[in-house]
Amino acid sequence: MYFIANWKMFGGLNSLNSLHKVNKFLKFLKKKSAKIIYCPPSTLIRPMSKKLKKSKIEVGAQNCHEHESYGAFTGSINSIMLKNVGAKYVIIGHSENRQAGETDKLINLKVKSALKSGLKVIFCIGETLKQKRKKRTKQVLNKQIKLGLNKINNHKKILIAYEPVWSIGTGLIPKRNELLQTITSIKSIKRNFKVLYGGSVNPKNINELKSINNIDGFLIGGASQDPNKFIDIIKKTYN
Repeated sequence: MYFIANWKMFGGLNSLNSLHKVNKFLKFLKKKSAKIIYCPPSTLIRPMSKKLKKSKIEVGAQNCHEHESYGAFTGSINSIMLKNVGAKYVIIGHSENRQAGETDKLINLKVKSALKSGLKVIFCIGETLKQKRKKRTKQVLNKQIKLGLNKINNHKKILIAYEPVWSIGTGLIPKRNELLQTITSIKSIKRNFKVLYGGSVNPKNINELKSINNIDGFLIGGASQDPNKFIDIIKKTYN
């Protein structure tokens, strides 16, 4: 079971102190299947990697540039640079970046670049509220998977994270049957993929979410910034 903490644009060096509480909790967690991955802002990848060197927790990044080599791309960071400072994973295709202009073609280039650099990919997909109301969820997700993962066969290095755009930060989550059907549909397209759920995952709704037995883990946003909430989510998943 994966628990991926997406810190988004949050955290300074002092924020790393919260990892001690999570690390201490994990030492007493008997579930060896639990995989904890923190994806902080790029500014914290190196210090976080150093802090977690002897820990079971792994570190990832939140995005990367599509070019594999160095170049004149001011403010950008590519997958090789992320790998160099300790990242083992990278989130690609998050809806916040898609809404900022990332296309499926660009996302595909980023995935290829990340895999070539030796990073594992957390590949995000999701539909908007408008698309959901038009009953186009399956069509939208199929397209995002087909184009975003075009000509990519390294499936063991990719996790798919289903994050409904309308759910992120709203506290709303899909109905149980809807989510069960959607995850099943995604797995029917790509049978070898692990599929995570993201979108307003918190200690209050984790009991409902964990009851959906085809979910392989969770991509957690705001709640992961608070060590107590993050620990609570992990605890309740296994209780």
